[in-house]
Amino acid sequence: MNAIEIRNLSKSFRGMYAVEHLNMTVPQGAIYGFIGENGSGKSTTEKLICGHLVPDEGEIKLFGRDYTDPGVRVRVGALIENTGCFPGSSVYQNLMMQCINLGIENRDEEIRRVLEIVRMEDNANIKFKSCSLGMKQRIGIAMALLGEPALLILDEPINGLDTDGMRIMREILVDITQKYGCTVLISSHILGELEKIATHYGIIRQGKMIMELSAKEMDSRAQVFVSLKTKDRNGAKAILARRFADVREEDEYIRVYDVDDSAVIVDYLMKNGHVVSEIKKNKIGLEEYYIELMSQNPSGNKEVK
Repeated sequence: MNAIEIRNLSKSFRGMYAVEHLNMTVPQGAIYGFIGENGSGKSTTEKLICGHLVPDEGEIKLFGRDYTDPGVRVRVGALIENTGCFPGSSVYQNLMMQCINLGIENRDEEIRRVLEIVRMEDNANIKFKSCSLGMKQRIGIAMALLGEPALLILDEPINGLDTDGMRIMREILVDITQKYGCTVLISSHILGELEKIATHYGIIRQGKMIMELSAKEMDSRAQVFVSLKTKDRNGAKAILARRFADVREEDEYIRVYDVDDSAVIVDYLMKNGHVVSEIKKNKIGLEEYYIELMSQNPSGNKEVK
């Protein structure tokens, strides 16, 4: 069973599509990276799934049931845009108010549970306004985890965090899926971080889903390249371009694509008077894959007729 199944979903504002005939499938237990430019429809899609917006047309199913079903709505937790906390209240007080709103029993126990998940069990009495950005994001996730949801929807939770904050957030999200069996839908612009944890991806542009694939499929499609340095970069690049079809320059490196044997490149350059000082084999990452995909899929929002 899939956690989310969306078919032909559309939502317009003032006669313009924000989401247009979108299809999406999120497998149960996945960390699904939802990728797209600003204004591409990510937040609108998430709000539609959460019931914050009403679609113009289309179907949304959560765990095989209509998303408006009260029995399935209680299985969804979300952090979209902001945490909605009271600045002058403590972390514990904010979580307690949300527990009361949700009708949760054993509130103290539940608050301790979610604070432990987000690595904040020692910060319950700190006022929300005194928390760092990373702590506030984790508090928002703790709020969303109240009631043990089976699906967690997160809108840009790692944006603005420092290196340590992103590391902690990665660990939390992996724990949520592996230890607690929760499915996570997460949007982010920081693709290098997303690549470290996502099991599946959905790439949206101008309100349309242009591709869905698993992390394994993305890895298999990613181009292999040999990256190297020489003293005469321009001369070496010109020599390599005579023999290899795809040669590019990236920062201080020359990249030769779709070549597995780096020894062939070293030997060819040496025979032509160029010494290689550094060489390594690699694959393009999610960010480069995304940029190339965007360049191949130009599109624009259409007016609703």
